[in-house]
Amino acid sequence: MQDFPPRIATFFTGTDDAPSPDPDTRSPAAFPRWMLRQQWQVIALSTLACLLWLMPVTFGPYIFGRAVDEGILAGSRSALLGWAAVMLGVVLVGGVFGVVFHTLVVRSWLISLYGTTQMVTRKIAQMGHVLPRRSPTGEVLSVASSDSDEFGALTEILARGVAQLVSYLTVAAIVLSMSWQLGVVVLVAAPVLLGAALPLLRPLHRRQQVERSRNSELTSMATDIVAGLRILRGIGGEETFGRNYADQSQHARRAGVSSGIWQAAVEAVGVLLSGVFLVSLVWLGTRQVNAGELTVGQLVSFLGYGLFMVGPIRTFFELAQKFTRALVSARRAVAIFEQRPPWREPGEPQRLDGRREIVDELSGFTAQPGLLTVVVSAVPEQSSALADRLGRYLPPDTDPVGEDDGAGLKGRAARQARADRERRRQRIAARDEAAATSAWGVRLGGVDLSAARLDDVRRQVLVSDTGSSLFAGTLQDAIDPHGRLTREEAEAALRVANAEDVYDALPEGWQGQLDERGRGLSGGQRQRVVLARALAADAPILVLVEPTSAVDAHTEARIAERVAELRRGRTTVVCSVSPLWLHHADRVVLLQDGLVVAEGEHADLLENDAAYRDVVVRSLDDVDEGVSS
Repeated sequence: MQDFPPRIATFFTGTDDAPSPDPDTRSPAAFPRWMLRQQWQVIALSTLACLLWLMPVTFGPYIFGRAVDEGILAGSRSALLGWAAVMLGVVLVGGVFGVVFHTLVVRSWLISLYGTTQMVTRKIAQMGHVLPRRSPTGEVLSVASSDSDEFGALTEILARGVAQLVSYLTVAAIVLSMSWQLGVVVLVAAPVLLGAALPLLRPLHRRQQVERSRNSELTSMATDIVAGLRILRGIGGEETFGRNYADQSQHARRAGVSSGIWQAAVEAVGVLLSGVFLVSLVWLGTRQVNAGELTVGQLVSFLGYGLFMVGPIRTFFELAQKFTRALVSARRAVAIFEQRPPWREPGEPQRLDGRREIVDELSGFTAQPGLLTVVVSAVPEQSSALADRLGRYLPPDTDPVGEDDGAGLKGRAARQARADRERRRQRIAARDEAAATSAWGVRLGGVDLSAARLDDVRRQVLVSDTGSSLFAGTLQDAIDPHGRLTREEAEAALRVANAEDVYDALPEGWQGQLDERGRGLSGGQRQRVVLARALAADAPILVLVEPTSAVDAHTEARIAERVAELRRGRTTVVCSVSPLWLHHADRVVLLQDGLVVAEGEHADLLENDAAYRDVVVRSLDDVDEGVSS
């Protein structure tokens, strides 16, 4: 039986002989079916427990009616006590299995909820930096949180719905044995009432999709604001972004109200039609008692079953609604899970040697082995693009395609929007695959990076840029996520990055907890912890992009000196215009329009190259101001 926590083995965990059980992403309906199959045993046990829990309401009216006829009206105390004992036994069984059912449905709910979250995590790990190129961050977070909850709700209502269906058919059989006319009314009531509400489900589905899309956009906006809060404060943009967030919040609120109105309408129809059914059943039963076709006990049973039937009918309505919501969530999940990495392993992979020189053909850049090379550019994006190529990362030059695009459209317009989304996704995926499977244009020791395994590239070349993040956990996890370092090695990395103050500020030291993205740290502290993590990895080739942009000049000077000493004899590339790094560089390269236009020692270039001097002198003035302050 599928146990908790769920054992998820999807994405990149299988082999050619035993592929991983990846989810079925052929359609939004196929995905929830796949999820339900993964835990069919838990759902089956939940259904059985629910059936036993429903025994008092399934057989209670029949037992009570027999007690009235054979015990009270017939004046038989023994018959009355006998049926009372039967009722007591049924109630005890129902009570016990009510607890069991609740335990099992919570279990199945959590398996779906956390299983989906784990699949999202695995997909993120599998896709890496490629996923944000294709899917908005807000949608990924939404699938891992609110949408996963909808899949859990579906497992609960499915077990309860199947049990209610079996109980409903059992009651129909009991009623048919007493009166075929009333039995037919009971049997056809649920399908008729459910069919009457089905026309309301399509607009409900559409409005729930709009609601989800608005909430996803709001989540993406909140994520962007939190990530860039310090920058926004620096440029005075808090008020503008706050106003935009407030506007988006109102869009989300209006979409939620619209969805709630239609959901209330569906529930109101269910209550209304259930009431009509109950009144009709009582009226027909009373007529048959007057005609002598039913006993008083049988009428009591009918009234009890009339009240009971409200439950299954409402459950069927709830099943339709939750299945609709699950389909909305499944559409979003499929858009994430169907993504495939563009990388393909070469047929005959070549090994890389991080002790050799690394050459970028596009820019003409060369990093000599064992030297500290500083890349200088007036346009930071150009040096960042060079760092991406050296690490074999696709550039962040695409706009992700989300399920939100075109949300709220109807009919032909909605179908056209879905087709446009799919074409845009296919174009991005084809572009990524073309770039990832062709010659990369960066050679390490004469071997193009595309001719080596991707994990070999990652072992030999480590890129730490301004987008590197910290995860929630201990300081030890942040510095040594793989648990490979001794305490002395971790402390050395922390000292070189001048991040000892982070250790001192945490009450538990190495076991002190950091918030997600290092929210409890200042910008400079977070940057230094990221740098310490990169240094601790001890990669043969280390590429640092603006590693000290958020620290003061004194701290930057210490870091540059210590990094140069630590990395002596190993290839290090630093993308920065800071003279404090240039002072320790073995070699300096100037990029202009993405091409190398000058290279040499810092002092020689400063004296003889006007373009280099224009870029560096401004930074030198900024450093002098920082030192004097």
